[in-house]
Amino acid sequence: MLGGVSSTDPSTRGRAAVRLLQGYVWHPQDADVDLEHFLPRELDLSARPDPDQEGAHVLWDQVQPPFAFFENGEPTAAQTFYQFTVLRVYDERPTNEALHGDATAASEALSPLLDGTPEGVGWQLWEDLREL
Repeated sequence: MLGGVSSTDPSTRGRAAVRLLQGYVWHPQDADVDLEHFLPRELDLSARPDPDQEGAHVLWDQVQPPFAFFENGEPTAAQTFYQFTVLRVYDERPTNEALHGDATAASEALSPLLDGTPEGVGWQLWEDLREL
């Protein structure tokens, strides 16, 4: 049996890992695409880096297509899909306003990189702001 204590007192909370962006990236199965060539594993989200603050982590894992068809009716079965997450670890969970700012910064940093991927690579990302 598991037991534990839950508290809403912020003084008892430790570090918080928060999803900033969540979504999917995909490409045709026969395309020779390695996301490592286009996307970093870390993003610096601050204009003036804080040596004590970690950057945001960029993660992707191959998954089964999460839906059968795209909005235009095209089947997704011929695509390779990746679950895509940008997360950041904070010493204490920031306000939602601050998290939104970090999510916006992550989106702005990723946008030109995603735009630079080969033809046929698609993505759908949205702000999440939930703790992991």
